[in-house]
Amino acid sequence: MTDNSEWHFIQNISDLDSPALVVYTQRIKQNIATLLSIQPNKNLLRPHIKTSKIKEVASLLLDEGITRFKCATIAEATMLAMAGAPDILLAYQPAGPKIQRLVDLQLKYPSVQFSCLIDNEKSAIEIGALAAANHITLPVWIDLNIGMNRTGIRVNNAHALYNACFEIEGLNIIGLHAYDGQLNDTDLQVRTQKCEEGFKPAAELFSILQKENPQFQIAAGGSNTFPIYAKKENVQSSPGTFVFWDHGYTQRFPDMPFEYAALVVTRVISKIDEHKICLDLGHKSVAAEMPLPRVYFLNEPGAVQISQSEEHLVVEVKDANKYEIGDVWYGAPMHICPTVALYESVAVIENKKFVDRWKVIARDRFI
Repeated sequence: MTDNSEWHFIQNISDLDSPALVVYTQRIKQNIATLLSIQPNKNLLRPHIKTSKIKEVASLLLDEGITRFKCATIAEATMLAMAGAPDILLAYQPAGPKIQRLVDLQLKYPSVQFSCLIDNEKSAIEIGALAAANHITLPVWIDLNIGMNRTGIRVNNAHALYNACFEIEGLNIIGLHAYDGQLNDTDLQVRTQKCEEGFKPAAELFSILQKENPQFQIAAGGSNTFPIYAKKENVQSSPGTFVFWDHGYTQRFPDMPFEYAALVVTRVISKIDEHKICLDLGHKSVAAEMPLPRVYFLNEPGAVQISQSEEHLVVEVKDANKYEIGDVWYGAPMHICPTVALYESVAVIENKKFVDRWKVIARDRFI
């Protein structure tokens, strides 16, 4: 093995219980550097914090001069404000008590610009009414449905909603938001073609609205389409997974040069027979929303995952006698974002040593 292939090994691994989620600070910083090499204009970066949910990771982005952020929950917005982020888009349309929570957050952090999504006039009226009742004005973005079919208004109906917002006290309409997470084609050319086709109506609407308001903004895409939007003028791109990366994206998007910066650490806890062993990596320790395999083992790539329960993962190997109880395996999750949310804290690795813990503060619904 070369030194590069052994980057993940932790010298003081005996100090770390398993299962554990470990993050490698040098690799996080390298992924941020790669982000900036793809999109050097920091004003056109609005990274999503949903992957890490960690204040210290947000601080690393802020240290590089990135000031605009996206998040999905009030807790994530709170964490970003605590880290000192000045511009935070809640990429979600608040409903019910969540509206008041967003208003309260703006009142608590008056120097921060919080904004949120809307995709219908009823929600806009409700958000504006609560904002006005608290003597503030909330910036809002119109959420466009460009093919994800999850949230958002159809582009051909969005101009009417834009006009309606001017009549709503408590709101300031500042931008368009478009997410195309459905585009998962491995072939970059195919992905680019689909992205351009889906985004074209949004771009045309943005061009019209920007003529009316030169300060108008548009934020688009996620990690899957980041390299495409990074080439466009005036479009804020919103990758999220890049900061840790995962095996699912490594397989689907080989065109993106990001590296694993977060792994799960697990140990052999039982030898079942001559071909099967059990690890302490169950549903509660790695994202389980997809079929097996749910993790790629860097130091045991040939192991075949055959069953998983809450605290156990059974794998098939050529010769179980090669392994001892307590052997450590290092795995790259197929989906890192929900994996992070399973852990109260992550173990911080620097220079191949476990040196600290960072709290996954925004995994909670309330901070």
